[in-house]
Amino acid sequence: MKNYSVGGQAVIEGVMMKSAKHGAIAVRDNNGKIVVKEESVDSWVNGKAAGKIPILRGALTMIETMIGGINSLNYSSDVFLGDETEVEKDRFDKFIDKIFKDKANDAMVVISLILATFISVGLFMLVPTLLGGLFGRWVTNDIALNLIEGGIRICILFAYIIVISKNKDIQRVFEYHGAEHKSIHCFENEEDLTPENARKYKRLHPRCGTNFLFIVMITSIILFSFFGWPNPLLRIVVRIICVPVVSGIAYEIIKLLGRYDNHLTRAVAYPGMMLQYLTTKEPDDSQLEVAIASLKSVLDRDGFLDYKSCGGEKI
Repeated sequence: MKNYSVGGQAVIEGVMMKSAKHGAIAVRDNNGKIVVKEESVDSWVNGKAAGKIPILRGALTMIETMIGGINSLNYSSDVFLGDETEVEKDRFDKFIDKIFKDKANDAMVVISLILATFISVGLFMLVPTLLGGLFGRWVTNDIALNLIEGGIRICILFAYIIVISKNKDIQRVFEYHGAEHKSIHCFENEEDLTPENARKYKRLHPRCGTNFLFIVMITSIILFSFFGWPNPLLRIVVRIICVPVVSGIAYEIIKLLGRYDNHLTRAVAYPGMMLQYLTTKEPDDSQLEVAIASLKSVLDRDGFLDYKSCGGEKI
C-alpha cells in the first residue's frame, strides 16, 4: 500500500482514475447507467529513465496530465451527451476534419493544449507581472516586487476558481472531485469500497491537483526572486522558460506530501488543502458510485481486488 499510488480527475458526470499501469474513466450517461472505459497507461515517466530524474519527471508528468485530462473530458462529454444528441459541427470542426481526417481528434487535443497554455501564461504570468510592475514606482526592492507579483497571481487564482464555481456544470464537476477524493481515502484506509464507507471521509486530499497549483504559485515566487526584477519583456521570457522547472519542483513536493505525514508536511499542505474547499463539493451517493466504479476498475487490473462487476458497463 505504501508503494502504491492511485489518483484521479473529475470529468463531466464522471471520474477518471489512474495508477502507474492502468486507468479507467467511469461516466454516468444520460440514461443513468455507469459506463466504464478501461485503459492501459503508456507513461513517459513511469518505468522509464526520465522517471528517475527529479524535476524532469515532474515537468513531463504535467504535460502528460494535461493531455490525459483533455482526452478524459472529451470522452466523458461524448458519453454523457450520448448518440441521441446530435450537435451540428461548426466551420472550424469541419475544417479540422477535412485537414486531419482520422487524426482530427488528436489535432483537437493539441489545439486545446496550446490554447490552454496560452490562456494560462496570459492569466497567471503576463497579467501578474505587468500589474506587479506598476508598483515599481514606489517599491525598489526586487524581492518585494516578486512577492507582490506572486500575491497578485494567487489572488487571480482564487478569483478564477470562485467565478467558475458559480456555473452549475462546474459545481457538478466539483462534486465529482469530492467523490474522487472520498473514494481514494476509503481505499487508502483499507475499507470496502462502498458509498456508505466513502461518505464519511473528508473531501480533501494532500495529493490533489489543487495542492499542486498552490505549491506551483509559492515555488514560482521563490524561484523568480533569484532573477531580480528586469524589464517586463525579459521577466515574461524568464517566467515562461522556468515553467517546467517550477512544475518539476512542485511535483517533487507533492510526492513528499503524499509519502509522509508529519507536522512539516501538514503545514506545507495546509494552504492547498484549504483551497480544496473551493474546488471540491460534497458528493451524493450516486456520484460516489461512479468514482468507486472507476477506482475499482483500476484496482482490479492492478491485482488489488477480485470482483465480477464494478456496477458499470465496461467497454
